[in-house]
Amino acid sequence: MALLQQFVDYFLHLDVHLGELIRAYGGWTYGILFLIIFVETGLVIMPLLPGDSLLFAAGTFAALGDMNPWALTGLLIVAAVLGDGVNYHIGRYIGPRAFSGQIRFLKIEYLEKTQAFYERHGGKTIILARFIPIVRTFAPFVAGIGTMSYRRFLAYNVVGAVVWVTGFVWLGYAFGNIPAVKERFSLVILGIIGISVLPIAIELFKGWRSGRKR
Repeated sequence: MALLQQFVDYFLHLDVHLGELIRAYGGWTYGILFLIIFVETGLVIMPLLPGDSLLFAAGTFAALGDMNPWALTGLLIVAAVLGDGVNYHIGRYIGPRAFSGQIRFLKIEYLEKTQAFYERHGGKTIILARFIPIVRTFAPFVAGIGTMSYRRFLAYNVVGAVVWVTGFVWLGYAFGNIPAVKERFSLVILGIIGISVLPIAIELFKGWRSGRKR
């Protein structure tokens, strides 16, 4: 329970924790953010790291002059592209064998949901999934399992990374320090998380309704 509370606190007060990180590590913060984005997108066992909200918070601090927004955006785009690339190859070489039930975080329902999403949207899933937690982590993995060539995957991967990172970093840069936003930063983060998980909630609701009709 204490660990869960710490996790929730980290999400809701990203502005405070990121500020502490910048003060403690200075320029090394770029590398820490790079690793977080890389791990969230690249390691299929880490689907719950704060991607969207972290990018927004980073953009907020870039607007204050604590980080260079252009360097930040470029570096995190590279992290996102590399992360998805690693994830794709993990899917290609390990595949469904990883979802044996022995690894706690690799739940078969995550894989099934992502496969269903992939079947509906095709290659665009790699772009769309950037904006959906959990699906963001599993979409490259599923692409690696499937028949999508790496060259085609890479094109979607780069476009998705550019749109995702640039969009959230520069939203934070433009709006994160507006007094109304700054005073309610936790609510803004909750809003970003809520909007991000909305597609998953809709799919779960549809599945629940379908189950009741049978």
